Amino acid sequence: MKAVGLGRYLPIEDPRALEDVALPPPAAPQGQDLLVGVQAVSVNPVDTKLRRSGTGEEIPHRVLGFDAAGVVLATGPEVTAFEVGDEVYYAGNVTRPGCNAQLQLVDERLVGRKPATLDFAEAAALPLTTLTAWELLFQRMPYQLDGRRNAGRVLLVIGGAGGVGSMAIQLGRHAGFTVVATASREETQAWCRQLGAEQVIDHRQPLAPQLHALGITQVDAALNLADTDRYWQALGELLAPQGHVGLIVEPAGDLRIGDPYKAKCIGIHWEFMFARARFRTADMIEQHRILTRAASLIDAGELRSTLTRRMGAINATNLREAHRLLESGSTVGKLVLEGWEE
Repeated sequence: MKAVGLGRYLPIEDPRALEDVALPPPAAPQGQDLLVGVQAVSVNPVDTKLRRSGTGEEIPHRVLGFDAAGVVLATGPEVTAFEVGDEVYYAGNVTRPGCNAQLQLVDERLVGRKPATLDFAEAAALPLTTLTAWELLFQRMPYQLDGRRNAGRVLLVIGGAGGVGSMAIQLGRHAGFTVVATASREETQAWCRQLGAEQVIDHRQPLAPQLHALGITQVDAALNLADTDRYWQALGELLAPQGHVGLIVEPAGDLRIGDPYKAKCIGIHWEFMFARARFRTADMIEQHRILTRAASLIDAGELRSTLTRRMGAINATNLREAHRLLESGSTVGKLVLEGWEE
């Protein structure tokens, strides 16, 4: 089968970092695995981090990619939720081969049926970021999707124009929060407003004065999706007593978790979307349920795809360019590759 393989841990400028390769197809699916014919893939920071995680040494080609949409080609004997021919979308499992290949095995408990109103590329933009934002807001943090419960609460989303931020804005708005997002450029600020942010402030400037100018003296919840260290003290001061902060980025240094966090009893919540699959938790099926519910909301027009750029066919050249753009820090929404060249 065709695939894009990581053969050396290298900067993306080196063409050996990601290469077009021919790999043996996966074995027949066993247990609860699906064999999926991959139609479209998206790129996430996890891909670039894994590509840079070594020191340039040569390795057996590893397939990255943790956002996909495709068609079920075969099912394991214990599969109950899917049949051959079903169109699906998923993020998968970081401990197994990824989706930058024509064929992939993935556990059905991590998979949802593709939203009917989206094409494969639009759907491939969604799984990892939707799961991350959903799990963080509604499973790690003590909030509910029911908008009536969150009326009057302010949610601050730092890094609103990124992949996770783009979904967090939509989910927060749907859940009834007053959403304030951060973005630093006119383009990214406009994107955040399109997704439902009621206010947008600049994360390159001190946060508190900008919020105070909007009449907001404190926030009930904050998602720091960009730089845990940089905004740690500021969020501790901005969060309301018994508020909550959600984090996804590993801190570079030590964080003080005493006052003001202790004095205010602020809840600190970590999210790592691959935790359920990596540790095979008893509730892995939750990701199937989340993607299923998200697909319903998308088909009902309550949520939208965050695809902003189609990068062409799935091959090493286009994937290297997508990695380069993502590492530049200037992307908005999600980059997607679709189809395989003959």
